[in-house]
Amino acid sequence: MEIISQIIDFFLHLDKHLFDIVEEYGTLTYLILFLIIFTETGLVFMPLLPGDSLLFAAGALAASTGALNVWLIILLLIVAALLGDNTNYFVGKFLGTQIKQRERILFLKREYLERTEAFYATHGGKTVIMARFIPIIRTVAPFVAGAGSMTYSKYILYCVMGALLWVPSLTLLGYFFGNITYVKNNFEIVIFGIIGLSILPILWGVVKSKFLTPKTV
Repeated sequence: MEIISQIIDFFLHLDKHLFDIVEEYGTLTYLILFLIIFTETGLVFMPLLPGDSLLFAAGALAASTGALNVWLIILLLIVAALLGDNTNYFVGKFLGTQIKQRERILFLKREYLERTEAFYATHGGKTVIMARFIPIIRTVAPFVAGAGSMTYSKYILYCVMGALLWVPSLTLLGYFFGNITYVKNNFEIVIFGIIGLSILPILWGVVKSKFLTPKTV
């Protein structure tokens, strides 16, 4: 219970914890940020790391202290996101073949892959870009794309576009707005706001499918 409490505190006060990390580790902070983003995007079983809020907090810290270079952060974390996604994609490609042969591996079933393939066929590569901005989904999406039938040539195009939109937008949002007095004094509210905006597409999808989509008889 104490560990969960510490994790929640870390997420909600990420700005302060990140400042402490910079104070203690200096330029190694770049490596720490790189590893966090790589882990979140590259390991399908680590979807709960604070990617969005971390980018925002890193941008805000770069503006307020000058201890970090915002452009170096953006460059490194774009690379981290792309490496993570590609790792996840090829792990998914390998396990997808195993799943299709064995019906199931752990929580992954053949029917899940078939549904995902149908979803990608309907919505196309834009799904990869949209998933980048949604917590948990951005970790699972590359794995599922690899496990399904999406070709790498198609995937990598939308993967790069997503990374180029995700990392700079949230980092620069923190850089330009993270040090406004209200934001600094109410950082946890801002974090909840970022999370809320991120999951809004999921909530809309659920509402649409449950209440707005005509049911076939």
